[in-house]
Amino acid sequence: MRAILFLAALYLCVFLGVTEGFAAKAAPPPHIPGTSVEMPYLIAPVTIDGKLVSYAYVSSRIVASSPSAAIDVRGDTPFIQDAYVRDVNANSITDTSDPPVINRVGLIKRLLADAKRVVGAGKVTAVQIIQIQFAQLRPSPRS
Repeated sequence: MRAILFLAALYLCVFLGVTEGFAAKAAPPPHIPGTSVEMPYLIAPVTIDGKLVSYAYVSSRIVASSPSAAIDVRGDTPFIQDAYVRDVNANSITDTSDPPVINRVGLIKRLLADAKRVVGAGKVTAVQIIQIQFAQLRPSPRS
């Protein structure tokens, strides 16, 4: 009986330690309430060797420098989204050294530059990627 209790306690300690580590890693940096603007999903093509293999659905948020700047960002959301779509279709979002892997750091830098160009450099402080989901293409039937 003691062995079972010991193993249960050990399991809980390990499990709680692991989940706390994941929670700390996944948490975005704090920002002033009222300054974040959720963006619509961005559908980005994922290509390997010039061939389309899947689409990535990118959920992101823009952090504005102030609540009043967030109002301007919300007003320019369609123009920011247009710049995002043009950017991800012009250049691949995959890592050049490992093609199936998305280059998150590079994508964030590109999206931040696009948002600053549309809204203004002083109004946007950061872009955060919330989630990336993949949709594989169906293989074409061969005749």
